[in-house]
Amino acid sequence: MVSLTVDPNVPADHSTPLHPDRNMALELVRATEAAAIRAVPFIGRGRKEAADGAAVDAMRAFLTTVSFDGTIVIGEGEKDNAPMLFNGEHVGNGTGPRCDVAVDPIDGTSLTAAGRNNALSVIAVSDSGTMLDASSVFYMDKLVTGPAGVGVVDIRLPIGENIRRLAAALGKPVDEMVISVLHRPRHDELIEQIREAGAGTRLMSDGDVAGGINAARHNARTDMCVGIGGSPEGIVTACAIKALGGHIQGRLWPRNDDEKQRGIDAGLALDGHVYEADDLVQGSNTLFVATGVTNGELVAGVRREGGHVYTESVVLRGASGTLRRISSEHLTSKWL
Repeated sequence: MVSLTVDPNVPADHSTPLHPDRNMALELVRATEAAAIRAVPFIGRGRKEAADGAAVDAMRAFLTTVSFDGTIVIGEGEKDNAPMLFNGEHVGNGTGPRCDVAVDPIDGTSLTAAGRNNALSVIAVSDSGTMLDASSVFYMDKLVTGPAGVGVVDIRLPIGENIRRLAAALGKPVDEMVISVLHRPRHDELIEQIREAGAGTRLMSDGDVAGGINAARHNARTDMCVGIGGSPEGIVTACAIKALGGHIQGRLWPRNDDEKQRGIDAGLALDGHVYEADDLVQGSNTLFVATGVTNGELVAGVRREGGHVYTESVVLRGASGTLRRISSEHLTSKWL
C-alpha cells in the first residue's frame, strides 16, 4: 500500500503516487486474521457477543503493532451494546502515516453464532480526515453496483427503473438480474418492487459488507445490493468500492427523532440527502482488508485441520484498483 500521507500541493481528490509502504497491508491482514481465528470456537454456538468480544480483543492487540498513527472513525458495537473498538480510539504504534480507520471485527455476528455463511473480519483505512463520521446515525440506505452502474443508476430513482437501467448497461435481460437485500421486515415493500420489476432477489440474513462487495465485483453472482443496513458498514464498503471501480450511494436513516437530532448536532446531512462515494470516503487512497470467518462468496472461512488453521483474506487498494488474495496457514497451538 502507498503511504497514506497526502501531498498538500495536490488537490484532495487527486490520487498521487507516493512512497510505497508494502508492510501495512500485511500488518492489517494479521489483525483481521487474528480476529477471525479467535471467533472460531464460537461459530455455530449461538453466542454472538462472546464471538464479537474475542474478535475485538484479538484485533485490538494486533492493531497496536501496526506502523501507523490511526484514529478509529467508525468503531464497532454501538448498535447492540457489544464489546467494541470505540470511536476516537487511537490504534497503531504511533509511527508512520496518520490514518482514519474503520473496523468491524465481525461483520455478521449473528451469522457467526448461527454458523451461516458470509461472516467477515474487516478493517478499512484511508487518509486522515477523509472518512465520513456517521456514527451518530446507525443506519444507512445504500445502493451498490459494479462499474456498469456508474452514472447509470441513482438511489433517488425507483428500484424498478434502476434495475432496468443497470440491465441495459450490462447487456442482460431484466429477468436475469439478481439483487441482494437484507432480509428484514422494513424491506418487504422493496423486495416486492424488485420482483415486480422482473428481477430476482438474494435475501441476506446479515453481512451487508460482503453483499455490497459481491455486487460490485467483476463477474459477480449478484448485480446490485440495496436497502437499509449499518452506516458503519456503508463507510467500510465505500473503501472497498474505490478499489473495484464500482458505484455506491447512501442516505442516512435515523430510527427516531432523538437519533435524528444527534445526527443534526454532528453536522450530518439528513432528510434524504444522498452521500456519493467521495462524500463517504474522500479520494482513492484507501485500503480494505477482510478475512473470512465463515465461508462466503468473497472469501473462504477459517478452516481447522489437525494441527493447522487456514485463513483466506482479501486486500483491496483504491489507489491501484487491485484485489489481492492472501491464503495463510497457522499452527493451531499458537491460537486455539
